[in-house]
Amino acid sequence: MPSVNSERRTQDVERCIKPIYVICGIDGGLVGRRYQELIDQLLEPDQRTMGLLAVEGKEARVFQVFDELRTLPFLTPRRVVVVRDADDFVSENRSVLEGYFDAPCPSGVLVLTVEGWPANTRLAKKLGSVGELFSVSPPKPWEMPAELIAYAAHRHARKLAKDAAELLVELTGDDWARVCNELDKLAVFVDVPKAITVDHVEQLVGHNRLFGAFDVIDAVTAGKQGLALQRLRAMFDQDKDADYTVVGAFAFHVRRLFQAKAMLSRGANPAAVAKELRLFWRIKDAFMAQVQRLTLEQIAGLLQILAEIDFQIKTGQTRVEVAIEQLVLTMTHHDHFS
Repeated sequence: MPSVNSERRTQDVERCIKPIYVICGIDGGLVGRRYQELIDQLLEPDQRTMGLLAVEGKEARVFQVFDELRTLPFLTPRRVVVVRDADDFVSENRSVLEGYFDAPCPSGVLVLTVEGWPANTRLAKKLGSVGELFSVSPPKPWEMPAELIAYAAHRHARKLAKDAAELLVELTGDDWARVCNELDKLAVFVDVPKAITVDHVEQLVGHNRLFGAFDVIDAVTAGKQGLALQRLRAMFDQDKDADYTVVGAFAFHVRRLFQAKAMLSRGANPAAVAKELRLFWRIKDAFMAQVQRLTLEQIAGLLQILAEIDFQIKTGQTRVEVAIEQLVLTMTHHDHFS
């Protein structure tokens, strides 16, 4: 027999259910995530065969939707009808929907997913008293690591380490859909019982990008301009996402150069530095040679330039291929790093 507390919790949930929900956002992945969370709240998995109907907006007919909503639920606490991509459906049936919003069916729940929901319409004003609006938008870049950790837990039931989330954003860029896509790949790649760590991100997402950035900077610091440009162009040729990720890969590598230089200046030995930075065995000696060729001021200056390039790219002032190639040419031409 269910406990009194269990019954009370069920009653509380039932009281919170609204007859109408609108999920608004232009990011399909985020809308889908919020939609799934809502369905999880409205129906148990074994109730969805009898209690859930989802139709695309272009195929939906308003009176058929209302008939479904008014059909008494069978073996389920409510009847849930979802109209996906419902912008045109709402525009074409606005007056009829306004009437339904005035008197929604008590045993049915209508869910609309839309890209736009103007606040000055009658429907929007009526929704405030009868239903609930969920506005979803991509997180800001600085919010992405925390959101990724939540996404990994909800979507894949995986623990994502904080430093792994930060590195994933750094290597992939701040396009939320692309970052989530990379995390989806990681969830398949990593053994089920394990948490997703920095090592996993480096192996699957960052391996080629990090080595590519390392090889370019290695040629730059050796004063080999032609080789540096050849390696840079290979990065763009071999990685279709390079426009979004190359600056992050370079910045990640340069930050590690800065960390290593700082540690050495404080008296750490190279072996301790390599262990702390988890350097791949293939690049360990060459990485330390790069550190020896550069001063701390040069590395800090390079970080500042990369930050400026990132800003210029995001504000449309330059293209990533042009900016990075100019950086390579400038560094090698002026002999800053050889």
